[in-house]
Amino acid sequence: MLLETTAIFLATAVVAAPLFKRLGLGSVLGYLVGGAVIGPSGLGLIQEVEATLHFAEFGVVLLLFIIGLELQPSRLWRLRGAVFGLGGAQVIGTGALLAGVGWALGLGLAPAVVAGLALAMSSTAFATQILGERRELAAPHGRAAFGILLFQDLAAIPLLAIVPMLGAGSGAAEGGGAGGLLLAAGVIGGLVIAGRFLLRPIFRFIASARSHELSVATALLVVLGTSILMEQVGLSMALGAFIAGVLLADSEYRHELEANIEPFKGLLLGLFFLAVGMSANLRLLVEEPLTLVGLALGLVALKGAALFGLGRAFGQPTSSASSLAVSISQGGEFAFVIFGVGIASGVLAASVVERLVVVVTLSMVLTPLLFIARDRLEARRAAKAAPRPFDAMPDEASEVIIAGFGRFGQIVARVLRLRRISFTALDVSAEHVDFVRRFGNKIYYGDASRLDLLRAAKVEHARLFVLAIDDVEASMRTLRTVREHFPGVRVIARARNRPHAYALLAEGVEVVVRETFAGSLEAARRALQELGFSVAEATRTTERFAEYDERQVQEMYVHREDTAKLIASAQHFTAELERLFEDDARQLPPR
Repeated sequence: MLLETTAIFLATAVVAAPLFKRLGLGSVLGYLVGGAVIGPSGLGLIQEVEATLHFAEFGVVLLLFIIGLELQPSRLWRLRGAVFGLGGAQVIGTGALLAGVGWALGLGLAPAVVAGLALAMSSTAFATQILGERRELAAPHGRAAFGILLFQDLAAIPLLAIVPMLGAGSGAAEGGGAGGLLLAAGVIGGLVIAGRFLLRPIFRFIASARSHELSVATALLVVLGTSILMEQVGLSMALGAFIAGVLLADSEYRHELEANIEPFKGLLLGLFFLAVGMSANLRLLVEEPLTLVGLALGLVALKGAALFGLGRAFGQPTSSASSLAVSISQGGEFAFVIFGVGIASGVLAASVVERLVVVVTLSMVLTPLLFIARDRLEARRAAKAAPRPFDAMPDEASEVIIAGFGRFGQIVARVLRLRRISFTALDVSAEHVDFVRRFGNKIYYGDASRLDLLRAAKVEHARLFVLAIDDVEASMRTLRTVREHFPGVRVIARARNRPHAYALLAEGVEVVVRETFAGSLEAARRALQELGFSVAEATRTTERFAEYDERQVQEMYVHREDTAKLIASAQHFTAELERLFEDDARQLPPR
């Protein structure tokens, strides 16, 4: 029976998570929907929801341990404004608003506060995954969202410790509020002291055994042991794991611990989301669709409005504040954990939690749809907005035209300026142009694939056209325009990768420079020297390799659509190169 249940969980995860990720909805949502399908309210394949959820909560415990491992003071200091300022304001402000709504809907004061703070939490796993897939984590709203999520993770720790004290049946509460707090403080203090003097020596001793399995077992034992200790005194298991992680954040074993724990964390978190999906009462959604959908929309709208207002108050432009509101307006995984603790301690009624679980799940479903709506709205605004006119080109013609002024084009331009060679640089990003100009660079805003702009730049009088555009499609579009209308201009083109190089060669470009090739060769040459090869031998080896690899690219691009011929050609060149190296080795003295 256990094996059958495990197989069902694994099959659901393998099918649901990749499917939803492919649809752009995120793997977390896949787990939730998959759990709902196999749970009691769906197909009924698995009935033991409570037991599964209790076991899977260890995934959240491991998540808190890894968060603790990553919580270094230097990192917190760099993000202090977003974490403690924006994050603190979000949790307190949004929590108070949601608590007020809960109290107005008939909840008692304690249940309303717990539910409000739980719903104020957003999904770290869900939001960071979507922002990462969209490459928005480095954007202003992405950094702000990460800071808020980090504070929420921190705020969940004391919240998980305090909720049991609010329940009449908890051990901590029986001793009175002050006694419970003193007991908690004493246990935490003892754990900190013991961790400082015991954990590192223990890991040092285990490391001396040189056994990976023993190292993994020790890491799991530390997490499980501290978690059980916390649970025994009426506190949260996650709190113990978090403290253990913080105590080891600056140790030399941090990266090894994280690598050992990560696979277990990923599997158990997936199981946790499956169990949460199983616990969602779909019958409630059928019986009260308008109420639950309305509550979910209200939750997202209220959190979004609060996030937008806080983003603007902390200096975010309107577009970034809007994206911040879309990113983390959903409920989060810690809400499920807090709900569970609330039921166990008697603070929250099971009927209330059933509905809140469905509301949080629906809010997660809404997030990808909000991103899609935001993208379409921004595209529509961009289409309506008056475009910035292209910059006026210089009256005199330059010897070189550089299309694309990123890191590649800038280095070319610096060398040309050093030799007093005139150039005209074009870039399609207005923000990039304005920024680079501040440093005295000669650059103009415009789309280099536009024929009118190229004529204004007097490409026909240039001796050389340097194609340094980062985007492959834009690069090829620009190249075709240049080749068609200015066939007499020589082109040097930057290639992002081999397929891009093949496409450039197919268009007749004679000089194709792969952007990472030269740097990689230099790294290989230095690596050979570090391994004991002479400078001459290392240089000769890399030069031979470069010569054959360049020849390989030149000869293989004609087969770029034929995978079998590409493989055969690559194998032929590799074998020939190995024979040459063996001939060289016979002629060179041993190292």
